[in-house]
Amino acid sequence: MSLQPFITLYRYALEPIAPFSWFGINVCSIELVAALRLCTILRQTKEDLYAKHQRRSGDKPALVEERSFLRDACTSLTIKFGGEAVISSLLAVPPSFVLSGVSPGVYIAAQAIVEYIPVIPSMSLSTELPLSVVDGFTRALLLCSLTPKPVITHASPIIASSPWTLLLSSLVIANGGFFITSMFSFLEPTPLTLTTPAAIKPYGWTATDLWCAPFITGLYALLTHAQPFWAELHSVISTVLGNTGDKVGPMDPEAARALCALILAGMFSTRTAKNYGLVWKRSVAEKIKIQ
Repeated sequence: MSLQPFITLYRYALEPIAPFSWFGINVCSIELVAALRLCTILRQTKEDLYAKHQRRSGDKPALVEERSFLRDACTSLTIKFGGEAVISSLLAVPPSFVLSGVSPGVYIAAQAIVEYIPVIPSMSLSTELPLSVVDGFTRALLLCSLTPKPVITHASPIIASSPWTLLLSSLVIANGGFFITSMFSFLEPTPLTLTTPAAIKPYGWTATDLWCAPFITGLYALLTHAQPFWAELHSVISTVLGNTGDKVGPMDPEAARALCALILAGMFSTRTAKNYGLVWKRSVAEKIKIQ
């Protein structure tokens, strides 16, 4: 299968769009889609948690805190930049939201737009399955283009060549924000309280979002030889598979990103199909959840 259509799609989605480009502001369509998608999911999740909270309360008055736009905006920004803030402090590099306010502004604006939409349909198979493909492409941009850059371009040669640092950065950047908001109950209708994050509850480690981050970043690094370790590993794997000829070369970064996007789209589509009962019924999967 040719990856050229997906490479072209990425190039188009990464081009600055009007009216932002008129003022020299680099905002691309894929960033807008990712921001609106995240804010929409957060609103759907908040409404679902509110309904569950009301049902648990029964006839008793439910303890509910009036939500503010600032709390909702902080939730979105924490999910987007929380993991990056943690890793940036460890790597001693400034995070992106410190260098530019464009991306935080996009997410705040997206939050405002989503909050003022009168009604948003709840999550269902018919809406989530096609959007799983969109999630695959937006997540691949994060894991293949944005996450590796601060590591492989780091001033320290030890950090720049460390595969462990690369995989750890991917894990934290992709999931750190969700971990923080879950730990402080940002999405609950109640006041902020400290609780156990979903990621460290029983079988939380099986969540697709959790393990796909280092897996996809590692796969991208393997294909593109982002670090010497991955180039050597690629050569070893090629030899094991029977290639005894010329040394295996790196894959084009855009092609590798497109391939990773297709893999992620497949992962997220499978998760959606399972969650809505399309693939298999509850059995052993009741314990080994695909979240």
